[in-house]
Amino acid sequence: MTRALISVVIALLGVSLGGCASSPTSSFYRLKPDAALTAMGTAASLYVVVNPVTIPALVDRPQIVVSLAGNQVWPEEFQRWAEPLKGNIQRTIAGDLAVLLGSEHVSVYGVDTSGVPAWRVRVDIMQFDSVLGNMATIDALWTIWPPDQAAPIVGRTLAHEPVQGQAYDALVAAHDRALGSVSREIATAIVKSQTR
Repeated sequence: MTRALISVVIALLGVSLGGCASSPTSSFYRLKPDAALTAMGTAASLYVVVNPVTIPALVDRPQIVVSLAGNQVWPEEFQRWAEPLKGNIQRTIAGDLAVLLGSEHVSVYGVDTSGVPAWRVRVDIMQFDSVLGNMATIDALWTIWPPDQAAPIVGRTLAHEPVQGQAYDALVAAHDRALGSVSREIATAIVKSQTR
């Protein structure tokens, strides 16, 4: 009886360990500033604060949500964002703006400017669409509050970036480029406002 019990225990351990070996593992991704961006030649003393970003509830989750045929979407259980998407988008835009504006004073937090005026930027992501192997789309409304003007500058950017490959890395890189387009239009509006 003891040998039979040991055999059963060994068989159960083999089945459970075999099941663990075949379980899929999660991959984690983050957005990052677009490496192709270059400075627009503004003063390095410009202070900019990127406020918290809003995103659609559909994509406000750890899983990367991909669009399928028709109106179907699918949250990919094993393809995940490494951090909350809202904060990652906010920091990515701040990083893009730092490069574009040539400023070391772009932040996602309120800064103590010691009396130096700061530009404030708000971005509302209306659409964050991911089609694996095809297209990344970002539709963003943005508002800039110049430090010396009462009226804000309002704009909208619709960016479509082709996905260069079938992997999730390529999809995330396309979103990096799409956010770079959003940041470029914000930076352009800041530069134009400075020269008025």
